[in-house]
Amino acid sequence: MLVVVDGRQAGYSEGLGIAQTVELMMKRLGAVEAMNLDGGGSSIMATAGTGIVNRPSDATGQRSHGNVIPVKP
Repeated sequence: MLVVVDGRQAGYSEGLGIAQTVELMMKRLGAVEAMNLDGGGSSIMATAGTGIVNRPSDATGQRSHGNVIPVKP
């Protein structure tokens, strides 16, 4: 499973720290092992059909040099 958590945005999202992510997200979702790939506000999850499905919190916007993990069904 892939999960992205939106960062701190007043009135929208409180964000999560690593310990909170483990407790609130991974354990509840049933993950046995997990890896944190990025903790920044520019984290984005996008799908081919929907495009961006979360609300990034980085005030400076999209990074000029991003990383991607493509997943093919």
